[in-house]
Amino acid sequence: MKKVKTKTYSSVWDAIAESPQEAANLRLRAELMEKITAIIAKKGWTQLEAAGHCAITQPRINDLLRGRISRFSLDSLVNIASALGRRVHVELKAA
Repeated sequence: MKKVKTKTYSSVWDAIAESPQEAANLRLRAELMEKITAIIAKKGWTQLEAAGHCAITQPRINDLLRGRISRFSLDSLVNIASALGRRVHVELKAA
């Protein structure tokens, strides 16, 4: 019986990213998307209402709520957070 080597990763982002830098970017975008989604849910907004508050279209809100991370840059997520009256805080830690 042939042994199969398996590779382990510290996160799903490390597994799917081409580089540690890309994994870090994906991780941060996912975190911002989760926080924005939580704000929308707490407010009880419909997608159309959320779109108005976030200064984006309803289809973009749908993408955000469905976690379509590839459709959002860090810049766009920071802009959405700002439209919601939030400030994004960046902290650098040793990896």
